[in-house]
Formats: sequence, structure tokens, C-alpha cells
Amino acid sequence: MTPFFVQIKCELGKSYQVANALAEAEIASEIYSTAGDFDLLVKFYVDAGTDIGHFVNEKVQVLSGIKDTHTIITFKAFKG
Repeated sequence: MTPFFVQIKCELGKSYQVANALAEAEIASEIYSTAGDFDLLVKFYVDAGTDIGHFVNEKVQVLSGIKDTHTIITFKAFKG
């Protein structure tokens, strides 16, 4: 499985609606509310070889209330 993160900027007043929609779709591993330029930070896992761009475009950006996204692709997890 390949992990990656998406920062989501929501339309005003829609953060909880978007978070609930992501949870109901059962596509996110973890969903966090954040302060700053983006409203949510969401962790996803996809099968190796899955096109992350298509996944975000077809599964995430289509949800009502999302204004913008920023995808963060990860390379390695370090254990401490």
C-alpha cells in the first residue's frame, strides 16, 4: 500500500460536511482538522501502482464543499 496526504481547503462553513463525506466514503485512513491555509489534512492509502492523481481527481475533488486540494506524496516512513 502507498500512503499519501491531501490538504483540503473547504468552502466556508463546509469543513465538517467534507470530513463527514470522506468518512462515509470510507476512502480515507485518517482525517484531521487543521488551522492555516487548509482546513483538513487527510491520509490515504492506495494499492501500489494506483495513479494518485486520478484517485484524488475522481474520489476526493468531486466531493461537495471542497474548494482546493494540495497532495503530498510520501517516500519513506521512519521509525523512532
